[in-house]
Amino acid sequence: MSIYIEDMDAAIARNKKQLPDLKKRLESAGVKYVLSCWIDMLGIPKTKPVPIWDLEALCLGKGPQFAVHSVSFVPELGPADPDQIMIPDLDAVYICPWDKTQAWIFADIYWEGKPYDHCPRMALKRQVQAAHDAGYKPMAGIEPEFLVLRHDENGHPVKAFDNDPELPNGRKPRRQAWGYDVEASIDSMGFLGDMIDILGELDWDLHDVVAEGAYSQFELDFGYTHIVEMADRLTFLRVLLKEIAKEHGCFVTYMPKFTIGDWRSGAHINFSVQDVKTGKNIFGDSKKGWSDVSQNAVAGLLRHGGGLSAITCSTVNSYKGLVARVPGFEGGVFTWAPTHITYGPNNRSAMLRLPQNRYCIENRATDMCMNAYLALACTSAAIVKGVTEKLDPGPPLGRDLYRMTEEEFEEAGIQRLPRSLDEAVNLFENDALMKETVGERMHSSYIAYKRDEWERFSVAITEWEVEEYIRLY
Repeated sequence: MSIYIEDMDAAIARNKKQLPDLKKRLESAGVKYVLSCWIDMLGIPKTKPVPIWDLEALCLGKGPQFAVHSVSFVPELGPADPDQIMIPDLDAVYICPWDKTQAWIFADIYWEGKPYDHCPRMALKRQVQAAHDAGYKPMAGIEPEFLVLRHDENGHPVKAFDNDPELPNGRKPRRQAWGYDVEASIDSMGFLGDMIDILGELDWDLHDVVAEGAYSQFELDFGYTHIVEMADRLTFLRVLLKEIAKEHGCFVTYMPKFTIGDWRSGAHINFSVQDVKTGKNIFGDSKKGWSDVSQNAVAGLLRHGGGLSAITCSTVNSYKGLVARVPGFEGGVFTWAPTHITYGPNNRSAMLRLPQNRYCIENRATDMCMNAYLALACTSAAIVKGVTEKLDPGPPLGRDLYRMTEEEFEEAGIQRLPRSLDEAVNLFENDALMKETVGERMHSSYIAYKRDEWERFSVAITEWEVEEYIRLY
């Protein structure tokens, strides 16, 4: 297996073998346009659509070139530097369900014949290759949560599926709790039905759709796969859901906390590892339970949990959700969000949960704003390090973290998750494994961008500040 191809000519040679079958498949499906997409540092796909008759040139590195550094927050390259070349990965082709005249192909970025050091997809492939060389195949499933919104008559974003009229006092009546609610699910089935049908076409092993705790919030449950394909799926899904919502006069947001009273939208990563030779899950099985290796993997994630959170919880808004209690919370006082870097059997208040129905490690300190490629690359690196160095995670914590005191946390030696993006970025900066995983230059660029994001937030005057202080002082 060689998923990470260091030389651009070798990547083109791989495509030459696959091109005839791909061209026949796309033409027979009626595809007219190809969107070959590379991924920027924030996990956003970028493309230049090409007609199907240019497919061969595209796959052989003679298609569009990109000044990636002009749009991707990469300061060390300038207008006099060579452009990057996009090489499609023909193992990652999707015919777009919302418009079958379009095909989407994920691509890797090369610069001067080598993998570009700001290509997140190549950073992930590099970690998959390293894991494979050590005898492991990383696998993952992700649980995407999102809100469906619409604009009201004044242009303000409001919940798309919250049709109760306002009361005379200006408030709305609330059905508690919205999560799993049958009426809410029925009211949303126009959007949900289209989504289920389309995801069924993609053969992603969709199991169910959940009306989550916040009004107009949903979660998907679909099958797991190897981590490069899972990152591709999540990136494709973020665009797909937006396209479906447009057909219903709505839009989708992946912002983790839309209002203070909302449940947080997460994207829990369920990570497991297979033995390359046997294909068996090394974390455990139904006969023997959790393996010792799974504990080593947990220890690797705990050791690097703070720095990892800068990637998996990548925005200022992310940290508004990593709290235990919220006043005026829709559905109850407790958030069910992780608050501390610890683990426990089925403990949803911890960063890492060991589920009772599957042998994988669930990282709950994640959300849909993450760059899935960097998130899974850093997760894989931390787990492989924990396994190869046989790290010890210490005893699991089965207690409700929301009810523990600071003294109890200190006594147990449990560190809190970062309270802000600024704190997380500082931990990321000082984590040598994170730097090694994403590469020195992308590590530096990511820190610079996120520090700028934090500084811009820090000087912004919020609505809360105006309400709190304008008449008090």
